[in-house]
Amino acid sequence: MKAKKRLLSVDALRGFSLAGIVIVHMVENFLGGPPPADAMAATNQGILDGIVNGFIFLFIRGKFFALFSFLFGLSFFIQMDSAAQKGQPFAGRFLWRLILLLLIGAVHHAFYRGDILTIYATLGILLIPFYKLNTKLIIGIIALLFLGLGRYVIFALYGSDSLFSNIDMNPENPALLQYFTILKVGSIWEVFKSNTLEGHLTKLDFQLGMFGRGYLTFAFFLLGLLAGRLEFFKKFRERRAQILKAFYWSLALFLVSAVLMGFLFTMATDQGQAQMNFDSWLTMFAFTAYDLFNIFMTFMLVFGFLLVYMKVKGERFLVKFAPYGRMALTNYIVQTIIGTAILYGWGLGLIGELRNSYTFLIGLVIIILQMIVSKWWLQQFHYGPLEWIWRTLTYFKPFPFKKKNE
Repeated sequence: MKAKKRLLSVDALRGFSLAGIVIVHMVENFLGGPPPADAMAATNQGILDGIVNGFIFLFIRGKFFALFSFLFGLSFFIQMDSAAQKGQPFAGRFLWRLILLLLIGAVHHAFYRGDILTIYATLGILLIPFYKLNTKLIIGIIALLFLGLGRYVIFALYGSDSLFSNIDMNPENPALLQYFTILKVGSIWEVFKSNTLEGHLTKLDFQLGMFGRGYLTFAFFLLGLLAGRLEFFKKFRERRAQILKAFYWSLALFLVSAVLMGFLFTMATDQGQAQMNFDSWLTMFAFTAYDLFNIFMTFMLVFGFLLVYMKVKGERFLVKFAPYGRMALTNYIVQTIIGTAILYGWGLGLIGELRNSYTFLIGLVIIILQMIVSKWWLQQFHYGPLEWIWRTLTYFKPFPFKKKNE
């Protein structure tokens, strides 16, 4: 797709979602898993740190990955549809594109086991047969996945046992402390080794086990595909009344799911030990309520973003995220390298030592700097560096990189 045909609202939303991702990763100290007991005590030292935690829980954690996943599905549709309009098959090339993304993600995963690129590359393969699937059937599949079908099937078959690794969620688990120690004082090669050998297994547990992140990710892929099919972003200005109504419905369902989540988690907690009972269907339903809590907030973020974007001043501000979003792949990996260099032992080794309010501010600084650099870069070049490499290898031919001076 030529740059002049790009939807700025989509690029801006992608940049906006990437901003939320780096904030979550920074405040979570790029841990990529549950912390061992007391390891993160120093990160929460007062009211301000608690406010940061609450803000991230309410508005960011579990929502901005969903936005990013939604936009991945939308991009899939745009590429497939663009090729179809030219009479060119694209499924094979998209598959090759995913293989390249898997390789890029594998390198990124070596730095940070919370990488999403390998997940996108793997689940993205399943998108290909959905391109021509009936819309009503896709909606039905999305609804089932959002309501926790994947989690329920896994729990019925395997209970709360790990599917791929032997690491459970108990903060006292020695494996959690061992990994945290590697991040804290280990060399970069020790981090790479741990992430590459063990990290993929723990990631698969999180994606396909009782937490079910992978099922939600694929549901958001499908939702993005439908948004493309319905030309949602091409015609959103004509649908202001419907978008406003959808925003209010999402708000109402968000509040209902929040109450349900609180009730179910309270019921699922062992009051004597104040610990969650993972071997319980009640806990599985509580997880689904939490997913719905995140899903409806994600809907609110999308609809709210577009409602603001429709206003002149709102568009003038939000469009500043567009260059950041156009270079999302490059920025995503660079922000990981910066964050891990600050926090991991091969860098400054500050993991578990900085207050949440500090890591939140560092995340904001990274966003601002990357937005400035992205805007400057795209004034000089047609693509971000990794975007250009990915595109060139996808089509087996070099594309123009540096813009000609006019």
